[in-house]
Amino acid sequence: MNRFDHRRYRPAPAVPLTRRQWPSNTITQAPRWASVDLRDGNQALLEPMDVAKKQRLWELLVQLGIKEIEVGFPSASQPDYDFIRWLIEEQRIPEGVTVQALTQAREDLIVRTFEALRGVPRAIVHVYNSTSQVQRERVFGQDRTGITAIARRGAEWVRREAARYPETEWVFQYSPESFTSTEMDYAVDICEAVLDVWQPTPAQPCIINLPSTVEVATPNVFADQVEYFITHISRRDSIIVSVHTHNDRGCAVAAAELAVLAGADRVEGTLLGNGERTGNMDIVTMAMNLYSQGVDPQLDLANPDEIISVYTECTGLPVHPRHPWVGELVYTAFSGSHQDAIRKCLHRQQDDEPWQVAYLPINPQDIQRDYQAVIRINSQSGKGGVAFVLERDYGLTLPRWLQVELARIVQQESERRGGVIDSAAIYQLFRAHFFHDQTPSQLLGYHLERDEHDMIEARLLHAEREYTLQGAGDGALSAFVHAWSHHSGQRLSVMNYSEHALGAGTDAEAIAYIQLDINGHTYSGVAQDNDIVGASIKAVLSALNRAMSLLPLVETSRTVHGAVG
Repeated sequence: MNRFDHRRYRPAPAVPLTRRQWPSNTITQAPRWASVDLRDGNQALLEPMDVAKKQRLWELLVQLGIKEIEVGFPSASQPDYDFIRWLIEEQRIPEGVTVQALTQAREDLIVRTFEALRGVPRAIVHVYNSTSQVQRERVFGQDRTGITAIARRGAEWVRREAARYPETEWVFQYSPESFTSTEMDYAVDICEAVLDVWQPTPAQPCIINLPSTVEVATPNVFADQVEYFITHISRRDSIIVSVHTHNDRGCAVAAAELAVLAGADRVEGTLLGNGERTGNMDIVTMAMNLYSQGVDPQLDLANPDEIISVYTECTGLPVHPRHPWVGELVYTAFSGSHQDAIRKCLHRQQDDEPWQVAYLPINPQDIQRDYQAVIRINSQSGKGGVAFVLERDYGLTLPRWLQVELARIVQQESERRGGVIDSAAIYQLFRAHFFHDQTPSQLLGYHLERDEHDMIEARLLHAEREYTLQGAGDGALSAFVHAWSHHSGQRLSVMNYSEHALGAGTDAEAIAYIQLDINGHTYSGVAQDNDIVGASIKAVLSALNRAMSLLPLVETSRTVHGAVG
C-alpha cells in the first residue's frame, strides 16, 4: 500500500442530531475563560517552566483578567506542587481568581492533589479518565462498565478528600478525556455516573469539561457533539459545560466558537495557542474574534506586545509574524490595491462611527499598534501604498496622476533592490525625479500685478545668465506658462495641477504639482516655496528642466508678452 494513502483512514461518525439549534445562534457574550497555560502548555515545552517563570506567567494571566487558571498537575510534578504551595502560602491568589489542579482518577494522585491545595480559599479539582473506544479497548483493555467504574471511584475519592478540607470552597470538574472520539451515548452515561456521586445543585454546580483531546473532525461535528451532550444530560441547571479544544486540524478556535453556539458556558485554552502537538485553543485569538464583532471579551488584551514578551520569555517559543490579531505583519499591507483601499477608508473613517476600513477588521490602535506598520512598499505595491507613506510621513497629498507615475519608479527601484523599500527611500526617489527647479533654469524672483488679467514679470537664471519673462493670463500660473511658451517657441499647456500647504499655520510652505504637455510629450514637476505662486512657477520649471529639451533663451533686452488665455 502506498505510504500516503487516504484509504487507511475513516471519517468521523455523524452525530445523531436531527434538529440542531446551534447554526441559528449568535454569540452575544464572552464565555467563562479558563487558562491551562501553566499545566497543558507547560508540559508541552522542551524545557518546562521553572517556578520563577510560572510565577511570571501567572502574573500576566491575572493581569489579563482570566478568573480560572489551571496551575498544574501537582501529583505528578514537584515543581507544580511547589508552585501551588507558593501561590497559597504567599497569598498570591487575588480575590475572584480560582486555581485549578488536574489529576487522574487514581486515589493516591487525588490525595496528593488535595494536599497541594490545602489552605486555598477556593479551588477547582479537575479529575479525568479516558473514555474513547480505542482507549478502552487498546490501552486499558476494559469495556464501558470498567471505564465507568474508574470514573465513579475517582469522583468518590474527590468528594471524600474535599470533605477533609471544609475550610476551602471546592468545585469539582470531570473530563471524559478523548470526548470527541467517544460514542455520544456513552459520553452522556459516564458523566451521569459522575454526577450521581457529586450530586451538584444550581447553588453548587460542578463542571463537565468536554475535551477535543485530539481534533478528529470538522468544527461543526464538535458543535453537534456538544449540543447532543447538553440536550441529553440531566441536571443541566447544575452543571457548567466547558470545552477544551486542540488544534490538530487547525480548527481549535472555530471548534470552541461553535461549541459556545451549541451551549457551552466555559472555554479552556492557552495564550497564543501553546500546548501539546499543534497546541490548544488560543484564548487571545478567540477573545479578539469576539471583540471584532462588538462583544466584550472580558479580558484586557490592549497590550499584545507585553503578552508576546512574557509568553516568549516563559515558554521559549516564538510567535509567528502572521499570528491572528497580534502577529508582527497582520496590519501590514503589501498589495497595491489593498494599500489604496486602506488609505481611502482611513481618510473617510470618522471617530463617531463604527469602524469601516477595508482589510483592517479592527483599529490597530486599539491594541497599541499604529499605522506605521500598515503599509510597506515592495515591487507588488501600487500607487495607493506609495501615496499613503508619503502622506503619513511627509504630509504630501499626491494627485492621482502623479501617484501613477511615481509608483512605476518605486516599483522599478524595489525590483532592483529585491525587497521592501521604506518611506525615506520613496521620498528620496520622489525628490530626485520631480524636484528640478534649480537647473538648468531657476527662479530668482517675480512680480505680480492684477488688473483685468494677471501680469507677471519673472526673473530666471539659466546657464549662469539672468533673463526676464513677462506675460499675462487668467492667473499667475497661466501668465507664466503662456509667457514661457511664446518666449521659447515650445508648445506648452497645463494638463493637471494640484497644490496644498505643508503643515498648518501662516508660516507653512506650499507645494505644487504640475503635469505639462511640452511639444506633445508629458512631463511632471513638483516644487516647494514659501508662497503658492512661487511654488507653482518652480513646479513648471521642474517639469521643463526634466524635459531636457529647452531652447536657448533670448537676451535680457528682449521682452516677451505671453498670450492672454
